[in-house]
Amino acid sequence: MKKIICIMAMVFGLAFCLSAQNAPKEDLDSQYAVNLLRKGETAPDFAIPSPDGKIVRLSDYRGKYVVIDFWASWCRDCRADIPTIKAAAEKFGKKGVVFIGISFDEDKEAWTQTIEKYGLDYVHASELKKWKTTDVSPKYRLDWIPTMYVIDPKGKVVLATVESEKMVKTLESLVK
Repeated sequence: MKKIICIMAMVFGLAFCLSAQNAPKEDLDSQYAVNLLRKGETAPDFAIPSPDGKIVRLSDYRGKYVVIDFWASWCRDCRADIPTIKAAAEKFGKKGVVFIGISFDEDKEAWTQTIEKYGLDYVHASELKKWKTTDVSPKYRLDWIPTMYVIDPKGKVVLATVESEKMVKTLESLVK
């Protein structure tokens, strides 16, 4: 009898594990992207210094698709997204899409070392302030990082998401 109970417990446990693996992935946007700018809204302009002190403005890239990646070197989820963001920047950058990484690092050295370490070869900017004290964070209604926006050539939001895979799928549908 004990063997039958053990076998049944194992079968139910295995069935539970398999059903959990096949369950749809949780939509993180439903949790963390609820306050972001909506599709069709005008993306606010910004003027934020790059690592070399030049000012980066969204408006300088009007006429192109732009991906804005809000991140920080100290953010574990942001670092986990780096391979996806980097691959997208390499693929879609060749097709004219501009990637702008806006960091919420306060430590310039940590920020620039992370850019260098991961070979993030696209536009970067940071106010070098705490995330919630920056000028850009409330403009883009950021409650979570990483957050990505896809902006169209007219400066309108196409996508606001915390999921890099959604950003890639959106670019695949927009940029042939």
